[in-house]
Amino acid sequence: MLSIGLTHVEPLLSSSPVTPVRDSRDSLAMGLLSDPNRRQALSRIVTRLNTPLCIISYLIGIGWFLGLAFHPFTLRSYISENSMGSTMVEEQFVSGERALSYAREFAAHKKAAGGSPVAWLERTMRSLGLEVYTQTFVRTLPFPDEATERYMVKGTNVYGILRAPRTASTESLVLSVPCSEGQNNHQAAGLLLALASYFRGQIYWAKDIIFLVNEHDLIGMEAWLEGYHDVNVTEIKSSVMMGRAGAIQAAVSLELNSDVITSFDVVVEGLNGQLPNLDMVNLFNAFCMKNALLCTIQGKLQRNDYDTFPGYVHNLQTMLLMVLKQGSGRPQGDHGLFLRYHIEAITLRGINSFRQYKYDMSTVGKTLEGMFRKLNNLSERLHQSYFFYLLPSLSRFVSIGIYMPAIGFIILILILRSLDLWIKLSRSEGATEDGAADGAEQDSRPGFLTLATPIVICHATGLSLYYLPTLSQDMATDHFPVSESEAVVLIAIAIYVAGLALPHNTHRALTGAGSNQGWMTLKLISLLYLAIQLGCIAVINFSLGFILAVTIVPVAAVVQPGGPKFLHAILLVLVTPATILLGSIFLYRELIEYPVTLLECWQLFLQAIAGGMLDHYLYGSLLFPFIAFFTYPCWLQLWNVVFWK
Repeated sequence: MLSIGLTHVEPLLSSSPVTPVRDSRDSLAMGLLSDPNRRQALSRIVTRLNTPLCIISYLIGIGWFLGLAFHPFTLRSYISENSMGSTMVEEQFVSGERALSYAREFAAHKKAAGGSPVAWLERTMRSLGLEVYTQTFVRTLPFPDEATERYMVKGTNVYGILRAPRTASTESLVLSVPCSEGQNNHQAAGLLLALASYFRGQIYWAKDIIFLVNEHDLIGMEAWLEGYHDVNVTEIKSSVMMGRAGAIQAAVSLELNSDVITSFDVVVEGLNGQLPNLDMVNLFNAFCMKNALLCTIQGKLQRNDYDTFPGYVHNLQTMLLMVLKQGSGRPQGDHGLFLRYHIEAITLRGINSFRQYKYDMSTVGKTLEGMFRKLNNLSERLHQSYFFYLLPSLSRFVSIGIYMPAIGFIILILILRSLDLWIKLSRSEGATEDGAADGAEQDSRPGFLTLATPIVICHATGLSLYYLPTLSQDMATDHFPVSESEAVVLIAIAIYVAGLALPHNTHRALTGAGSNQGWMTLKLISLLYLAIQLGCIAVINFSLGFILAVTIVPVAAVVQPGGPKFLHAILLVLVTPATILLGSIFLYRELIEYPVTLLECWQLFLQAIAGGMLDHYLYGSLLFPFIAFFTYPCWLQLWNVVFWK
C-alpha cells in the first residue's frame, strides 16, 4: 500500500516543480547587470553626473568632518571598565614636601654627574625598599640630530620594582619619568620617589609597580621596552635586564617642571597614530574632577558654552590639533612607545601658567595614587572602551563609526572617477573594434610597456628617496660644505624634485603612447591605487589618511593631459606630500597661537623632514616609508598623466 501511494504522489511532484524564491533586491541587481539597456542607462548616469556627484561627495565629506566637533554629533565620555567605574577611594598621599626635597636632591646630583644621577637613584630607591636594577644602552643615529645635537647616544635607565604583597608577580604597572638634559623634570623625579616611598607602605597592591627613570627620553624608553620584552626592532644595543616584573598592564609617564602647577595636559597620541584605550583618559579626568584639578587636552581647557558658535570653534581647533599630531605618526610622549606592545599608557604633562589657582605636589600625588589604585583593580587588560577616537574635548569623544564616513565620502570620488574612466575606455574599445572592421583609423590600445614603464620608474624614484639620502651622506659631505644632517635633507629634496622631470618623458616612443586610452588607463590605475592607499592608512591612522585625502583627491580627480596643462601642474604641486607637510606646519602653529613667518616655517619644514626620517630609524615610524613607497610614486603617476603626449 505504501508503494502504491508513493507511485501516485511522484507524478504530482514531478508535474508541479517547486520554483526557488528570489529576493527582490537580488533580482533587481541581476537585472541591472544582465539587461544591456539598463546597463547603458546606468553608464550614462555615471558619465553625465560624474562631476556633480564628485563635488557633492567632497562637500559631504568636508561637512561631515567639520560636524564632528558639533556637540550633538559627539558622545559623552564614560568609563566602560567595571572595575574602574568609581573614584570612591580615599587618597592619603601627603608627602608633597618630601617630593620637593627629593627633586632638589635629584637636580643637584644630576648637575654634578652631568647627566642622569644613576648612583644616587640606585641608592635612594634601595633605601625605599625597592628592587633596583639598571640598564645601559647605546644607539648610533643614522645621521646627527641637529635639533638635540647628538649622534651617538649613551645612557642608563634606572628602575625599581615594588613587588605585590598579595599575589605572584604576574602583572605590573609602570610609572615613568624621562630624564632629559637641562633643568627639566626634576619635580617629576621627586614625586616618583615620594610615591614609591608611600606605595611601599601599603598592603593592597595586587600588581607589581615599576618606577622607571629613563635617560634620553624616547631613545631610553625604547631601549627599556625592548630589553623588558627581549626583542630588538630598532638596533639599540643594551645590556641584559636582570630584573623583571609581571606583564605590564598600563603605564603613566609623568612630566613636571615646576613646584606647583595650574593644570595637567593629557597626551594621547602615540607611535604611528596609535591611541590608548579611552578608559585611561577618562579615569585620569575623573580623578582630576574629584580633586578639583584642572585637566586639559591639546593644551586647551574645556568650555561650558559648547552649544554656541565660539564653543564649537574651540572644539574644532582642539580636534584639528589632535588630527595634526596623530597624522605626524610621532609619539608625543614616552607613553607612545608602550602602545606598540599593547600596553595602555598616557603622558601627563604639568603646566604652570598664569592662572590663579595653583596645585601643590600633594594634590598631584593624590590624583596619581587614586589612578594607580583603580588600575590595581583590573582583572584583565583594558579592552571594553574605544581604541579609535577623536577628542574635541575631554568630556566628549567621536568614535570610529562616526568619523570614518568623512573620509569614505572623499574616497568615493576616486571610485566615481574610476568608473567614469572605465566606461569611457570600454566605449573606446568598442569603437576601436568597429573602426577596425570598417577600416577606419582609431586610437591604438596602449601596450604593456606603455603603462609598466612609468609605473616602475615612479616607484624606483620612491625607493631612491628612501635609501639614497642616508647612503650618500658621506659622499655629499666630502664634496660640499654641509653637515651630515643637512646633506641627508638636501639629498632627499633633490631626489624629490628630480622625480618631477623623469616619468613623463618615458612613454613617448612606446606603443600606444600617443592615444587617449594610454593616459586614461594610467589614471584609472593611479586613482584605484590611491583609493586603496587611503582606505588602508585610514584604518590605521585616520588623521593621516584624512589629511592626504582632503588635499590630493580633488586634484587627482580633475588632472588630465588636455585643457589647462599648466594649471593642472600647479594644482598637483600644491598637493604634493611635501607641500602638504609645509601647510600642516603652518596650520599647527596658527592653531597653537604661535604664528611663524615664511622663513621660520621653512626651517621647521627642514627639521620635520630630518625628524621624520629619524623617527623611522629610531622608533619604527611608518610615515616616511609610506610616503616614499606609496604616496609619492602614486603622485608621480598623476604627474605623468598631466604631461602625457
